[in-house]
Amino acid sequence: MYEIDKQKFGAFVAQLRKEKNYTQKQLAEQLYISDKAISKWETGVSIPDTALLIPLSKCLGVTVTELLCCQRMTNQTAIHPNQVENVVKTAVCYASQTPTHANKHQTTFQRLYFLFLFIGLALMFVIRSLHISTEPVWIFVIIGGIFGAYFCFFARVKLPDFYDENKIYGIVDGFFQMRVPCLSFNNHNWPYVLVVGRIYSYCLLVIPPLLHLSMQFFCPQFWQMEQNYILGALCIGGLFLPLFFVTKIYE
Repeated sequence: MYEIDKQKFGAFVAQLRKEKNYTQKQLAEQLYISDKAISKWETGVSIPDTALLIPLSKCLGVTVTELLCCQRMTNQTAIHPNQVENVVKTAVCYASQTPTHANKHQTTFQRLYFLFLFIGLALMFVIRSLHISTEPVWIFVIIGGIFGAYFCFFARVKLPDFYDENKIYGIVDGFFQMRVPCLSFNNHNWPYVLVVGRIYSYCLLVIPPLLHLSMQFFCPQFWQMEQNYILGALCIGGLFLPLFFVTKIYE
């Protein structure tokens, strides 16, 4: 087994953090985790998940290799081939959890995404063919399409273990980043968060254009004045209220 020396790693992280004049809380905020997690690293209780190695190295101003070796390396530092091999083996063993994303599983959610995307685009075509302005509805359809693509195809099916070991108030998964200070994410509530995100995306693809189209016939003047507020409330409340509910219930 090739393992990182937790005590040495923690001391190195603490040294680098102090050199940057970061408090544990400030470093934690940059990594979207709790300051308790930083404390555990620095005291040698635990080490960060592989997903945090690159952002941690950037925050502390070192390379991932330096983090794994627990020491700074200069241009004059010669690395023995055996040492390089050990670093690689450490990284390979350390990355014991290969992330599985939703696109590995063909599910009903993915088929529904294409169905609602088609319906949303068809509604936008009808609106445009009736010479009705598509603003600001098209923005919500685009947001729904992007969110739906992430939650149905690119989202992690399972979060790294460090989400279960610490209270983490944000998700960093590739291009997708979300931080909600009052909500912590873990593998208990993450499956429900995925469901909320998918249903929210479907609704965002269909409800705004459908509402926009119907209100143009029934209450055009009211809709013209209030559409931005109504659509904005649906966009924000439609995500964060269910998200708050499921994360708290299954936390």
